[in-house]
Amino acid sequence: MDGLTSAQVSGAKTNHVPRRSSRSLGAIIRANVFTLFNLVIGVLWALVLIFGAWQDGLFGLVIVANALIGIVQEFRAKRTLDKLAVINEAPVTVRRDGRDQEIPPHQVVLGDLILLGPGDRLLVDGEVVESDGLEIDESLLTGEADPVHKLPGDEVQSGSFAVAGSGAFVATKVGTDAYAVRLAEEASRFHLARSELRDGVTNFIKYITWLVIPIGTLLIYSQLRNSADFGTAITGAVAGIVTMIPEGLVLMTSIAFAVGVVRLGRRSCLVQELPAIEGLARVDVLCLDKTGTLTAGGMDLGEVLPLSDGPIHDALAALANVDHRPNATAKAIQSRYPAAADGWTAVDVVPFSSARKWSGADFGPHGVWLLGAPDVLLDATADGYERAAELASTGARVLALCRTDSLDSLASASVASAAGTEKAAAGTAEAVALVTLKQRIRPDAHETLQYFAKQGVTVKVISGDNPDAVAAIATGLEIPDGHRAIDARTLPADDPAKLAELLDTHTVFGRVTPQQKRAFVGALQSRGHTVAMTGDGVNDVLALKDADLGIAMGAGSPATKAVAQVVLLDDKFSSLPHVVGEGRRVLANIERVSNLFLTKTFYAIALSLLTGVLGLMFPFAPRHSTLVNALTIGIPAFVLALAPTLERAKPGFVPRVLRFAIPAGLLCAGAVFLAFWAAHSGTSTLIDDRTSATIALFLTTWWVLILITKPLTLGRIAMIGAMAGLFALALAIPFIRHFFALEPGDLSNDLTAVGISVVAAAGISVAVKVAGTLRP
Repeated sequence: MDGLTSAQVSGAKTNHVPRRSSRSLGAIIRANVFTLFNLVIGVLWALVLIFGAWQDGLFGLVIVANALIGIVQEFRAKRTLDKLAVINEAPVTVRRDGRDQEIPPHQVVLGDLILLGPGDRLLVDGEVVESDGLEIDESLLTGEADPVHKLPGDEVQSGSFAVAGSGAFVATKVGTDAYAVRLAEEASRFHLARSELRDGVTNFIKYITWLVIPIGTLLIYSQLRNSADFGTAITGAVAGIVTMIPEGLVLMTSIAFAVGVVRLGRRSCLVQELPAIEGLARVDVLCLDKTGTLTAGGMDLGEVLPLSDGPIHDALAALANVDHRPNATAKAIQSRYPAAADGWTAVDVVPFSSARKWSGADFGPHGVWLLGAPDVLLDATADGYERAAELASTGARVLALCRTDSLDSLASASVASAAGTEKAAAGTAEAVALVTLKQRIRPDAHETLQYFAKQGVTVKVISGDNPDAVAAIATGLEIPDGHRAIDARTLPADDPAKLAELLDTHTVFGRVTPQQKRAFVGALQSRGHTVAMTGDGVNDVLALKDADLGIAMGAGSPATKAVAQVVLLDDKFSSLPHVVGEGRRVLANIERVSNLFLTKTFYAIALSLLTGVLGLMFPFAPRHSTLVNALTIGIPAFVLALAPTLERAKPGFVPRVLRFAIPAGLLCAGAVFLAFWAAHSGTSTLIDDRTSATIALFLTTWWVLILITKPLTLGRIAMIGAMAGLFALALAIPFIRHFFALEPGDLSNDLTAVGISVVAAAGISVAVKVAGTLRP
């Protein structure tokens, strides 16, 4: 029981597990460089350099820009994640050279003696050598909800966590040999959880890739058939193919996620999975655990109210000091009773658990004493029951100190089911005193709850405490219907539909067990809600795991922080609005940017089909599309992707973008084709015709940018105006005009292009309004 010696530690195998919060720098570089887009654009770029003018190969710089920007942004996010992940790592208590010490998880070695207390997560496999009522929850591994009582000699596995009691085990498997790591090896590496946004973008790319092959083949054949100049034919075909590819869409999505991670990191928010940022934007129900979320960690001992004669203070002192790893309640009592009285030695103990809501010990000649929730330990007719309810209604936390003559089944009671309603088994518990604890309301709780009310996020307070106490705090914080608290023990256990209905119509719930918290999340999800769950204790783990978004408090147990997607490292409840706001910013802006990129794709597809079927030259060269795309998509996309917004994300991202991009793209294509055809029917040159088409392309896509950018702020108006000014300069300055092969000399053709663009812009406005896709 003295643990390893320093000499034994130095040569032992360490608990090295790849960090899952981010991928390696090499993996980041490979993911950003070796992409299908870069391959296609690289081949087209090489063709242009071989057969055409180098100015038409400017689009090749997109490969370099996309790769560099993507690598830099994700590396920034990686550094932020890695730093925060280290801060988030809960130390492990081990015994070495006979002395207890806390060490980082990666310093645990094979054979270490690891000490456990409530809330501790098991990072390695091992064999129990000491158990003081130790109960392990293995539900994350086995799905079995009931905690398992562990005795010396029993095996324990990584991925489980302690819920009650204390003990110690010897590490028998560490690092990648541990059960949880082998069971989910992918979870040890960087990975992305399911994301509607990312899936939508991936689907866009997949379908567009299949369209590019036949349409590109048709376009190449058309250009070769209609041009005596092979180089002109190749550059015309490349212009159409390159424009079809939304090369910056994946980049913008990655940047938005990465910047979101960095911004939240500056607020001490660890995002353990990047798509969790998307979940933040979709949340419409926020489930809060009262203790540790609405109230600050820790409590103060209030009054000790005797109900009968007896050694009340000695019993309280003994119960508070019986556990070597005291919980918050025991610590509050210890502040007044720092040590047990002489002779008060426990011969048997039942540690506190969230399921039982009481703890107890047999002190031999001094009898069996219990401390826990009055409405669990006492009958409604017992002395002190009504008094306890009155105290709870003021917002205080109330415990009953009880005594019983005998409790033969005390040891077996420690593995009682999670129903949370069983009484002390042998004999009736006699209330000896009531103990009040003062809870500390977070100073930022009221303001934060007001924010969620304004943003349309419904708050549900779910607590294991007395319903009256929870209602008093909820009412004080002005939570809607906070006074109508429901005792979770009265809720239907076998009627999910009824449970979901009650959850929809009520806000505050007390005496909720860990299993019920999990059921609450599932019931709310069954009603179509996107549910976020906050918590800090082991009783919140299962609900955090099942919620669409699990948010753990930084001061919470290691188990809660392990399963949550977001950890508020500074333990500030007021950080939540920033967390939700960042998610909304990311999703809303990616939708805006997707509208831009997909509009480009659809007008390129339509133009390629028109010119291919009709046998005309493509309306513009690659350098023209490079200029227009930079001014109406590339530069604005960077600005829009990082702009603030508070609108909650809605499902249906893919169809909503398509309802905008398809009509807008087709009308842009129609305007460009008509402008090109009108100019081509005269005596102008190909450069003159393409100049008219480029003017039409810029004006129509510039109008699309205006529609997407709404609501227009001064900053956005300045950006839109700057893009128009830069295009005007490109037409006016001879060097730039020559560089981009623009010849705006035929006034009639150019004015015709402007007129066609005005009509097309009006049509785009009507089409997107009818489709109802634009954000207000």
